[in-house]
Amino acid sequence: MTFEETCERIARFTEERDWDQFHSPENLAKSISIEAGELLECFQWSSEADETALKEELADVMNYCIQMSQKMGFDICEILNEKIDKNEKKYPVEKSKGVSTKYDKLLFHSKVTRGRS
Repeated sequence: MTFEETCERIARFTEERDWDQFHSPENLAKSISIEAGELLECFQWSSEADETALKEELADVMNYCIQMSQKMGFDICEILNEKIDKNEKKYPVEKSKGVSTKYDKLLFHSKVTRGRS
């Protein structure tokens, strides 16, 4: 099944149950946050997570994200690529490769790293 077919299936599932009335942007944002918390809970006491639970919680997060994009009329692939474009500028490979430094500190980090080499 393609990504587009999956998105259509999600929309159909919601429509058949008349749940769109509950899916305001605010409620969807809340649901994304709640499900993300449940995803994080999979790692609460261990860095190892139950794979089945992890898949289910990840699917819940993605499901609500897709529904939010549908509700807002956003093309999810387009907005993902726009964000990747921005991130490529904020995190150029030559400054960010192998480091977790936030973008606003990369210039300093790269100078310090080069000075030590």
